[in-house]
Amino acid sequence: MTDPQEGHAALVQSLDERGLLTPEWRAVWERTPRQAYLPEHVWRQDPDRCRPITTAEERSALVSSDEPVVTQVDDGATDGPGVATSSNSMPSMVAKMLSLLDVRDGQKVLEIGTATGHVAGLLSARLGDHRVTSVEIDASLSAQAERYLSAAGYRPRLVVTDGEHGWPAGAPYDRIVATCALRHVPYALIKELRPGGVLVAPRVSDFWCGAMVRLTADEDGTASGSFAGSAAYMPMRSHRGTAGITPDTSSPRSRSTEVLPQETLTPGFALYAGARLPGITLAEGREGTDLRVWVHDGRGSGAIADADGTVTEFGVRSLWGEVEAVRREWDKLDRPADTDMGLTVTKTGECVWVRRPTQVAHPIVRRGDTAIVDFGVDRDREP
Repeated sequence: MTDPQEGHAALVQSLDERGLLTPEWRAVWERTPRQAYLPEHVWRQDPDRCRPITTAEERSALVSSDEPVVTQVDDGATDGPGVATSSNSMPSMVAKMLSLLDVRDGQKVLEIGTATGHVAGLLSARLGDHRVTSVEIDASLSAQAERYLSAAGYRPRLVVTDGEHGWPAGAPYDRIVATCALRHVPYALIKELRPGGVLVAPRVSDFWCGAMVRLTADEDGTASGSFAGSAAYMPMRSHRGTAGITPDTSSPRSRSTEVLPQETLTPGFALYAGARLPGITLAEGREGTDLRVWVHDGRGSGAIADADGTVTEFGVRSLWGEVEAVRREWDKLDRPADTDMGLTVTKTGECVWVRRPTQVAHPIVRRGDTAIVDFGVDRDREP
């Protein structure tokens, strides 16, 4: 069986060799093994399900790997379908996130999503636990994290609350980091940042799995910054999606398509389309050995695109036609990568921009659950 300490040392060495750790962070990681922040029962996220880890050998190998370790399924229920609802995140993603956060000595940090307490432990080791606040909506997870942190000698402020609201009692913060995916960046978090402060978070839409964004707060109460590569995180509980209405398949319409399924999964296009097509969900799967993607709007319209270039649409809305139109827009913009795009957040909403904040090609503005997009069609009308 792999020695946990040897496995942890090899993991840290790997993160360092990949350029993910500064000397200060390497020292912190060396004395903050993730094993100390894991419960007895853990799962591995396989492609189709969460599989319980039942042997010491497999557990040790998983903990020492650059993979997420699922630490809760079904929000802790014992009779659910086995959907991951909390985890100890992929180490390389945590290291990247903390690098983007760029903490400095003496700064105050708010973490959204305590989970196992591992990130709070890393921040406490780097800055001192009195400078770290971490919020968690699940009281049982927060209590568990408190035990792990206390055993490691740390006592950061742990608060049971919805991370949507941050923790204004401890504001202002120099840094805020979300370890759960956000469908939009709550303005409450921007208000809790000092001017010049930084927020790092995974941002997700229904159309794409997500990307990391780094925002810097301005004196005028806004925050803006670039996306920094793909990031797949579980959504904040209050930001989880809803299933909506199943597409009406009674009158299918088939035709050829100019956009093949694999082309929708390019990170740059997926990010752009996610901003331009709010409310449209895209999922990938297989038809035999061939890639297939589904899109639907949760209101009865949907489409299936197959690898042979055939698309079949259902319902009153031509969803794949909209995907094709957005693809043409993306082409005219010289196919920007995800790292060519950014986000600006204000008290009235947020917008995704291409290449620079002043070039807001197609803003997406959110007010509550409403998304207003300049797409040239009225979303509330049937085509």
